Amino acid sequence: MKIASAAYPIDWFDTFDAYADKLTRWVEGAGADLLVFPEYGAMELASLGGRAVAGDLKAGLHEVARHAPAVRALHAELAARHGCHILGASGPVFEGARPVNRAVLYGPGGVIGHQDKQIMTRFEREEWDVTGAPGLRIFDTDLGRMGVLICYDSEFPLLGRALAEAGAQILLVPSCTDTVAGFHRVRIGAMARALESQCVVVHAPTVGACDWLPALDENRGRAAIYGPPDGFWPETGIIAQGAMDEPGWLRAEVDLGRVTLSRREGAVLPFAHWPEQGQSRVIG
Repeated sequence: MKIASAAYPIDWFDTFDAYADKLTRWVEGAGADLLVFPEYGAMELASLGGRAVAGDLKAGLHEVARHAPAVRALHAELAARHGCHILGASGPVFEGARPVNRAVLYGPGGVIGHQDKQIMTRFEREEWDVTGAPGLRIFDTDLGRMGVLICYDSEFPLLGRALAEAGAQILLVPSCTDTVAGFHRVRIGAMARALESQCVVVHAPTVGACDWLPALDENRGRAAIYGPPDGFWPETGIIAQGAMDEPGWLRAEVDLGRVTLSRREGAVLPFAHWPEQGQSRVIG
């Protein structure tokens, strides 16, 4: 299948139609079966509340959440029109007093399901009041079995392992990081998940500066698609990667049959040998 990973800039909109025009252009230009948008990319909708709302951490979350039904309808229509699967940019959803960070997966037939972020960063916990929503999901699609690890979640091996053991062949990692160090934490985590689970990992970041949105004022990263460097994939584990901080689509063609081949015949078999870790103890 053809995969497109977005390095996505945050833009200002005066109307929802302007946002719809942007998203439509991006989807039309992807030329892929699976499109992956980044974490918190939906926060650009805070601009619809004006600068005072967008500049307020809590008010901006509520403004974005208010548009969730229209965002879903737009993504579902675009996925149906282009016959593709889309992981939409994540954003806040209020199912209680505090919001969760949710990414929705769409297919040609409509909404397939959603994944909420599991583990919050310090900023999300201490300043933004966004909360985790425990529970990982496997999406069984026409393209293959996939799971989602939103940004910080990719840095925790047991989350990726749980998805791999449940049958995930591809992990989608939307991210939003404001430093090069933060980007590399997610990048290293994503590459490690590809290595240990012998699967494909798609990393899609936000990029660029945004002076009107305090939670996303700086965005650093590059889109990339990773595999396990075990003989059936590139020696670096990097199937494809874009330029640092450069907006646009990164595209690659991937055969998920190689995931099965890697797990069965790779030069090393970390997916199969994972349980052997439990036999080791510190003895000195």
